[in-house]
Amino acid sequence: MENPLAGLVDDLSRYLVGQSVPEALAMIADHFPGKASFSTSFGLEDQILTHFIFTHELPIRVFTLDTGRNFQETYSTWNKTLLRYGRPIEVFAPQTAELEALVSQKGPNSFYESIENRKECCYIRKMEPLQRALAGQKLWVTGIRAEQSANRQQMHAAEWDAAHQLIKVHPLFDWTWEQAQAFAQEHGIPVSPLHRQGFVSIGCAPCTRAIQPGEDFRAGRWWWEDQAAKECGLHATAPHQGLDPVVERMPE
Repeated sequence: MENPLAGLVDDLSRYLVGQSVPEALAMIADHFPGKASFSTSFGLEDQILTHFIFTHELPIRVFTLDTGRNFQETYSTWNKTLLRYGRPIEVFAPQTAELEALVSQKGPNSFYESIENRKECCYIRKMEPLQRALAGQKLWVTGIRAEQSANRQQMHAAEWDAAHQLIKVHPLFDWTWEQAQAFAQEHGIPVSPLHRQGFVSIGCAPCTRAIQPGEDFRAGRWWWEDQAAKECGLHATAPHQGLDPVVERMPE
């Protein structure tokens, strides 16, 4: 079955070409009122999008997933962000019963033992909370950049997320790491100190390390696994059937 929202996604992709990030976010807020959400993990890209959303007072919901295994530096950046902008960031945490069962049965570090165990931990701490966060939404804004990995270079600035049945938009898709760093410095945006230590992709503390010069951007995530696919499942792009058309086409 073809994606019934393919026309809308194409419209969005064409619109995003040449648009500034504030223009793109303003369009999203206007065309998806109350149905657009942005997920932040307080990395550099997410901090830039948070800055745009909050300083332009855009009605785009901002939320984060607190996995319970974040770096202390992430929590510090989170707190600085609240102080800087004075706007709430909604929190979604793992379901207590599922997390307690996992740790009781397999211990706190089962994710090192197998890919299956790691994906189980990711599901409980990230995927299930994300499903609750995105329930009822029509558009998901992310900080993905094409430069981050070979897998992400195959993505587009606007695409259909079959797993969550909504449109996903990456306003910083064509930005470079250097461009993002310069923008954050120019505007005094709170930035995680981990970036200065060689961390370019920041996730849970036990599953993230700094990268060495010349390494892929995603090399620091789950470094003990096969390097071919470094996604936890949040940004999977597998095809899906039975799509539900939930939004109208963008104007030409």
